[in-house]
Order: sequence, then C-alpha cells, then structure tokens
Amino acid sequence: MPTQQTLAGQRGEHILAVFDTAFGELLAADPAAFRVKFRKMAASAFAFYRGTASLFYADVEQERDGGPYLDERTGRVWIHGDLHAENFGTYMDANGRLIFNVNDFDEAYVGPFTWDLKRFAASVALIGYTKALSDEKISELVRIYAAAYRERIHALAVGAKDDEVPPFTLETAEGPLLDALRDARSLTRFGLLDSMTSIRDFERRFSAGGGSVELDAATRYKVLASFDGYLETLPESSLSRPDSYRVKDVVGRRGIGIGSAGLPSYNILLEGNSDALENDVVIYMKQAQTPAVSRHILDERVRSYFHHEGHRTVISQRALQAHADPWLGWTELDGTGQLVAEVSPYAVDLDWSDIDDPAEIAAVVADLGRATATMHAAADDQSGHSLVPFSTERAIDAVIAADEGGFAELLVDFAHSYGARARADHQIFVDLFRNGRIPGL
Repeated sequence: MPTQQTLAGQRGEHILAVFDTAFGELLAADPAAFRVKFRKMAASAFAFYRGTASLFYADVEQERDGGPYLDERTGRVWIHGDLHAENFGTYMDANGRLIFNVNDFDEAYVGPFTWDLKRFAASVALIGYTKALSDEKISELVRIYAAAYRERIHALAVGAKDDEVPPFTLETAEGPLLDALRDARSLTRFGLLDSMTSIRDFERRFSAGGGSVELDAATRYKVLASFDGYLETLPESSLSRPDSYRVKDVVGRRGIGIGSAGLPSYNILLEGNSDALENDVVIYMKQAQTPAVSRHILDERVRSYFHHEGHRTVISQRALQAHADPWLGWTELDGTGQLVAEVSPYAVDLDWSDIDDPAEIAAVVADLGRATATMHAAADDQSGHSLVPFSTERAIDAVIAADEGGFAELLVDFAHSYGARARADHQIFVDLFRNGRIPGL
C-alpha cells in the first residue's frame, strides 16, 4: 500500500504537469510575475483554489461524458468557468443601474452546468473551514445554495416576470450585497481618474508610476491600430457622441494578479461623453487567456464558434450578463485575441472578511445561488447567440426535477471531498514552491 508521502509525491507531480499545461508558456515569458502570483496563492487554501481552475477541471473531467443531471443539453450550456464565492460584485450596467451579480468572465465557456455549481460549493467549504464552521454547518450552507439555485431556476423556467425575480440593486439587495452596492455608489469616476491620471497642459494624461509602463512609438502604434479594430465590435449605442472614442493617452501595464500573471495589458484614456475632464473613460486591453475548462470540452461546435480568446470572453460575458458593460469588446494584437472593457469606477467585490455570523453567511449564500441561476438562464436561445439554441432554465429545471432529492446532496458531497482535496493540494503546492520544485521559477 502506498504511503501518504508517496501519494503526496504523486499528487505533486500531477499538479506540476497541470501547471505546465496551463501556465508553462506564460511562466517562461515572465517568471517574475508568476513568483508574485504563486506567493499570493501560497497565502491560503482559498487563494490557491482561486488560482487553480486548471487543476479543478483536470480533476472533474471524468464527468465529461455523463454524470448526474447532465444530458445533451445541460452538458453544454454557457458557464462562468471560475465560479467561486469571491467572484461576485458590483457593476454599472448599460442602463446606468448599479447591479450586484457574478463578475470576472475570463474563464467563461460552454460546458456542464454542474461544474459551475461544484466549483462554487467547494469554495463554500473552503471559506467555511477558514471561519471554523463545522462540517454540518458547511453542509447546511451548500444545501441552502442548492435550494436557492433550484427555486430560482424553476421560477425562470415557468416564466416568472421580471418583478418576481428582480436583479440585486440598491432597492432589492440586503445585507453585505447592499453594503457592496452602497460602497460602489459612493465611488466616482473622478476618484478613479484622480488615482490614475493628472492634468497637464489643460488635458488629462496617465500619471507615471503605479505600474504604468511608457510605450515606445512602435508599440503605441500597434495598440492604437488594435483599438480601431475594437471599435468595430461595439454596439452603436456605446458611442454616445462622435468623438467619445478619441484617444488621449496610452500606457502599458503588466498583470500580476492571481488570474492575470504574465499577460501583457494596456490602459487607454478616452474622451468621455462631454468636454469636461471628469467624464473621461479608462479602458483596458489585455491578452485573453485560454479558459481552463476548454481543455476538457471536446465538442467541435464549441471550439470552432470563437475567432480567438478575446472574442470568446466577450461573447460569453454578453451571453451570461444582462446589460453588460457598453465598452466591452474584442480585438487582436500581434495575432493574439484581446479583451477590451472599461476600468470601472463602480466595481466593488463581495468582501467575506467581515461576514462571520452563520445566519448572515447563509443569507449571502442563498442570494449567490439565485444570482447563479439567473446567470445560467440568461445565456440561451434568447441571448442572441446560436451556440446554445434552447432554453437553459427549462433544460436544467427538467433534469433537477427528475431527482430532486439527490441534487443538493451531490453538491454537499463534492464540497467536502474537494474542499479537503484543495487544502491538501495547497500544502503540497507550498512545499513544491518553497523548495524550488516548480520548473522555471
């Protein structure tokens, strides 16, 4: 019988192999960025989990050809791809409303809807563990999430009206969700501009430092040419006046976050909807990444649908998020797909650090279950895309109805088993990293 040490060694080799596939090229191009990324991942099991969607999907791949609640329709719906408890927050929608919902669609793709739910459930187990909640309480939280998801999917499947399933806004949200929306409302475009720019010779320009990189003339020319291509992907309603796309300044940036290490990116300063300097707009252009889930979806109809990863990210977000950022679009730079969107002044992420009361955690988890269901229901035959030509909510509702009792328990069992797996993997990863076992670092 293999020893624990042998099993840990085998798992470590598996983690390294997955990392090489997911990160190898980018890591070789910018090892310093990955040292920062991996130190952030080393801080906690949850931070490790956030940064290892690639490992998660390598582990759940065996469900690709079946599994509970998956059929020819529910196995190929639009999914978020990295749905965990911290990927929720606020945004200003195209109608000027502050909304609390799922955010960060970089990993979005088409696949089994249960993969989103399992990834979220395991994140609940990890958060619950850090807050010293019992296994029974964690099970209860996952059941609450499953019940809220199931209730909202059913309501949408039978044709609930908008006022019966409203989005989370300043008028409808409660608790930490409302706190996040109120925090977002207190933010201003001027505050964002003041943190990133200064006024020189009566015109706004990006400030030096703070991660900004001045571009040489050739790179600036290429970025501006890519920007012209991006404009062609925007809906006409995005450009509120003829010169609202006039570029004032461009700087380079390099992503060093958990999800963006090694990816080159640029900030572009644009004329706003008036001559007033406080209405200028900052957008970012960044190299779109290959979503982890795509390596485990073999459907050629899905693979061939997207021109490149920038196109895939934008089409997916527009499908999953009602009234998405009006500046959301795509382009190419040096033959690589780019995602373009606004650096929003109104983005506030859900902060779990002060959510400690079990009753409050339960209420938040229920709301996130409803948000997840609404997201899944948005991306179907009504979303304007041909890739999922059926009603997602009706398909999901039908498979859950066939086995109501097993739905929540499937997620509970996975939450505990994969939560424990992620905690153990985190320790293995830390030992690999600190002992210089990750190639290229």
